[in-house]
Amino acid sequence: MNERILITGGAGFIGANLAAALVKQPATDVVVLDDFSFGSWKNLLHVDCEVRAGSIADAELHAEIASGAFSSIFHEGAISDTTVLDQRLMLDINTNAFAAMLEASAASGTRMIYASSAATYGNAAAPNTVGGKEEAANIYGFSKLSMDRIARRWYDRHPSVIIGLRYFNVYGPGEAHKGSTASMMLQLYNQIMAGKQPRLFKHGEQMRDFVYIRDVIDANLAALKAPRSGVCNVGSGKARCFNDVVMNLEVQLDRKLDVEYFDNPFDFYQNHTEAEMDATRELLDWSPAWDLEKGMAEYIALLQKDINEPIEAIA
Repeated sequence: MNERILITGGAGFIGANLAAALVKQPATDVVVLDDFSFGSWKNLLHVDCEVRAGSIADAELHAEIASGAFSSIFHEGAISDTTVLDQRLMLDINTNAFAAMLEASAASGTRMIYASSAATYGNAAAPNTVGGKEEAANIYGFSKLSMDRIARRWYDRHPSVIIGLRYFNVYGPGEAHKGSTASMMLQLYNQIMAGKQPRLFKHGEQMRDFVYIRDVIDANLAALKAPRSGVCNVGSGKARCFNDVVMNLEVQLDRKLDVEYFDNPFDFYQNHTEAEMDATRELLDWSPAWDLEKGMAEYIALLQKDINEPIEAIA
């Protein structure tokens, strides 16, 4: 029998890239669920899978999971806009629905791989280590930290494996629908193509762990084989400053860019993230392969060809 894999939030950036990769695997059927409040059908145009419109909070979905309808679940569905401040809404969608899905997956013994976030660390000193300083600075980060805490309580009584992947700053094809929440690579590229100079928060020295979408998908696929439950980071393992992103754009576009610096309006902004990756290598038997230069080179080349669909869907 074919593996039947559910991807919630499967019309979103990471979910659609994951669906595009999984449908290429032999004997695998992919079911995408999305409420389409944030994802885009365009991401699935060239991904041959079953697509459903629905909510991760639906009792019917939980009953289907509990019945054993799926061999594995990739749970990407969530409110991912970090500027949403409605605490009740954020926890209801991100945390409560996840708890119900975990209970359902425990009933059927279905492997659960879910999206956590580097936002769980807030502005804790880098490098960021699971189980170290976890100082979420906004309700989004707290909702993801709450998911990790709920998952941990299920480890010993869940018949299968539960893996939480704390994504750092993901970029790559398939994110165009995200608009103002897309990666800075895409936003700066669009500014430049519109004839504007790139704009950065003063003075471009903020450090982030940028991780290319190919590495994120490979980490998810590795989680299908992980021998035990746990939470781990998914990053490049090396922080880079915003000015480095601009320098790479200068190289890829072969033009001199004059950055306009402006004040950062967000008081909860993460100024330095860097994934500690030793625990990830141990749990997933996986390491990132794409550094900033290599990832941006491929991404910008695709953008210049007006290609921005999931990477595995590109012929």
